[in-house]
Amino acid sequence: MIKYLMYQKNPASHYVYIDMFIESVTQDSLQLQLPAWRPGRYELGNFAKNIKRVDVYGEGNQTLSYVKLTKDLWEVNTKGHASVKVTYSYYAAELNAGACFADTSQLYINPIHCCMYVPGRMEEEHRIELTVPEGYQIVCSLNKQANTLIANNYHELVDSPFVASENIQSDFYEVDDIKFHLHFIGECRPDFNQLKKHFSAFTKKQLQFWNKFTTDSYHFIFQVLPFKFYHGVEHVKNTVIAIGPGYAINSGTTYEDVLGVSSHELFHSWNIKTIRPAEMLPYDYTKENYAKTGYVYEGFTTYYGDKLLYSSDVFSLEQYFETLQERLTKHFHNYGRYNLSVADSSWETWLDGYVPGAPYRKTNIYDEGSLIAFMLDVKILKATGNKKSLRDVCVLLFEHYGKTNSGYTEQTIIDLVNKISGEDFTDFFKKFVYSPQDFETELVDCFNYLGLEFIKQANKNECEHTYGFKVTDQVQNTKVTLVAPYSPAWKAGLFAGDEIIAVNGIALKNNLNNWLTYFATDTEIKLTVNSAEQLKTIVLQKDKKNQTYFFNPMLQVNKSAFPKHKENFEAWKEL
Repeated sequence: MIKYLMYQKNPASHYVYIDMFIESVTQDSLQLQLPAWRPGRYELGNFAKNIKRVDVYGEGNQTLSYVKLTKDLWEVNTKGHASVKVTYSYYAAELNAGACFADTSQLYINPIHCCMYVPGRMEEEHRIELTVPEGYQIVCSLNKQANTLIANNYHELVDSPFVASENIQSDFYEVDDIKFHLHFIGECRPDFNQLKKHFSAFTKKQLQFWNKFTTDSYHFIFQVLPFKFYHGVEHVKNTVIAIGPGYAINSGTTYEDVLGVSSHELFHSWNIKTIRPAEMLPYDYTKENYAKTGYVYEGFTTYYGDKLLYSSDVFSLEQYFETLQERLTKHFHNYGRYNLSVADSSWETWLDGYVPGAPYRKTNIYDEGSLIAFMLDVKILKATGNKKSLRDVCVLLFEHYGKTNSGYTEQTIIDLVNKISGEDFTDFFKKFVYSPQDFETELVDCFNYLGLEFIKQANKNECEHTYGFKVTDQVQNTKVTLVAPYSPAWKAGLFAGDEIIAVNGIALKNNLNNWLTYFATDTEIKLTVNSAEQLKTIVLQKDKKNQTYFFNPMLQVNKSAFPKHKENFEAWKEL
């Protein structure tokens, strides 16, 4: 057994103090490894940067020497000592769904950030003992004895974030005799009746989808923030979701976000936490775990997280269309779709997957992957006369790989799609998964099969529609975020990062599009731009062919669709 004692000295400092106790040491040296990344975010996190001072003691409290072999690997001289105590402190000042945060109100720990492990002893029982103020509740999916959390092994330990606080609002609901807990931390007044009604509905639908759950209980842990925020991280028995603002969580788009991210993360309990690609089984916490199947573990999850909210009648058709239109917008507004395939983008999340990065370079495995899932779903329906769907592929993945703790390969996905559909989808995968590609023709064909009409609605923003550039309005400036290749803005020399100060000599105050619309009949428009701290004038001229940019994709039910199309749609909704 390996044990950690966690406590705070000055909670306002954000430091968490950790004493690690290792018994039964039989070698002259002992290695201590801290993970470099966390499953669920496929980039290096380098958590060791938050560790302040490491001290190691042997029997009789004797100081032991050590050397640091890599950025997050320590080797201790343990000759003559059968037990070791390691002490260090971790700076926990990042409040989101996947990090650690400690202050005067709570102790929130994602153990993978701060719990070292002993290579070769990861399968032993691991325990965390907490020293927290009287009156604190402890929320965690691990077995608990008083203030001690017990994990069967290191992998379970680091898959089990926890929160200790006196300000936790909790409730639960049950589906198929499985208890699902809802915990809210932060300033909010959750409507538990509404939450339990909707969560029960989509949870029941997901259990029906897979036929069996992955565990005997589950915890939704919500970190509620006072400002707009949206982030979730998956685990087998729980999820942490950071959401805000707290005053809006029971209604409107914020409540839709609560439902959307919760459905997504619950689906992950099967897809990626139980069903995993061969490259991530087991996890290697010390380095990148490259895989090209992000379109499966994130894309399929994004697709079904949304679709099952509609299938369970939690979302209306209009609400579902809004989520799908958002995916479509991100696809059609991303010129990286012509340069890097979704498979290669999956591989390169480890390089720059979670920041905008170089313009036009890459695609997004969540959005592109969800559209690939949608196309596969419809095409399998079409190939089987509406008898089979992508769900059948997912269930086979669970049966043959998830339940057997085996890793699937890239070819596995193609083979299963071929098996379920009775057709050869090799060319589909080559074209849409492994090649840079625009999805429009294939998407429209799928929409038509379901009796849906795809509309390219003109963008109301003049800068996007006419001149081909996007902006974000900040407190003191209007900053360019993206320029469409070969658009009037691109030809005039406007690029991402430029700050637009004035239009035709008129200073801007978060009203760029108002002035562009006002001057819409002018032959040319002059922008005053701060580019790399140098002022310059950009002259915009309209496209002579009246080409438009950044259209808004819209979906609606085709009123003239045949009854067969309506039957197809109903089969798609249920399967």
